[in-house]
Amino acid sequence: MALDPAIKEGAPVGYDDHPIHSEPGALPPEVQAPLAPFQGREPDAPKWFTDAIAKEPERSFVTSLGTKIEVLTWGEVGKPGLLLAHGNSAHADWWSFIAPFLAEDYRVASMSLAGMGASDWRESYAFQDFAEDAEAVAQAAGLYEGGRKPIYIGHSFGGSQVFFAAALHPERMHAAILVDTGFGGPPPGSEEAKRFEARNIPTVDRANKVYPDVKSALARFRFMPPQAAGNLFVADFIARRSLKTVPLPDGSGEGYTWRFDPGMWNKLDRSVMMGMTADGPPKVTLPLAHIYGDRSVVMSRRKSGQPSPLPDDILEIAIPDSAHHIMVDQPLALIAALRALLSVWPS
Repeated sequence: MALDPAIKEGAPVGYDDHPIHSEPGALPPEVQAPLAPFQGREPDAPKWFTDAIAKEPERSFVTSLGTKIEVLTWGEVGKPGLLLAHGNSAHADWWSFIAPFLAEDYRVASMSLAGMGASDWRESYAFQDFAEDAEAVAQAAGLYEGGRKPIYIGHSFGGSQVFFAAALHPERMHAAILVDTGFGGPPPGSEEAKRFEARNIPTVDRANKVYPDVKSALARFRFMPPQAAGNLFVADFIARRSLKTVPLPDGSGEGYTWRFDPGMWNKLDRSVMMGMTADGPPKVTLPLAHIYGDRSVVMSRRKSGQPSPLPDDILEIAIPDSAHHIMVDQPLALIAALRALLSVWPS
């Protein structure tokens, strides 16, 4: 099985969207700065994609635990509900070219996790708080109005949040779908772990850089864990919506920076989650499925024998020729897999 250049021997790696800082040249150009060659221009995109993003969602905010949570919705209230959760340092628009295809049959809500997208930042973040945020979004977006509880779908870090929400509050969801979701880092003591620890610099005191223009910001965009962008038009769409305007440090005008809390990982309270795993993997009693990329660094750990909390009999679907960020590498295959799965599952 071929893996991306970013995870060859000696390359810096990341796990479960954990941020890493790499020096210029540490990664191949197509991984380090996939959008730099475009010099701020938008890559050409196929019609299916432009048609999908033209179906603009309704954008709103829901207040949960005193925090404003960004919510995007598609589809009619009264249809079965789907709640979409993104990965770490991402935002709700990662689903904006996927959701319209699901909204034909479902009421769909995509949320920006606290500290990401246009959602408020918090002094601390916790798995149990995500579960409360998700419930607040599901209620406000009308995801229960279709006559059954919503199905949660989460990618990467969002998938781990969905998994633990399913273990904490199975009464709140009909089923859960994880999309290329791993748990933890590389095997302790391995050469991979040593490289990861050496390269990973905590971000708690490191503010997001402010760029003078969109072109400069896009030139620094890359994925976590590092990988090449399977479709550059998707990467560009995601990257542009990852930015917000802020004052330039010298006060000369406005610049651009990333829309996520750089200290989130350091402020993440795992105590409740760790308590749930003290005696082994938490039990999820509702239907659970997993869609993953066949070249994913996240999945390579599990295939090498690293323990996973996912049950042995979990329904799994592999997306061919995809790394971790399936909606970037194979968006149409992910749409087809989700629609097919939802049409027959859970029975």
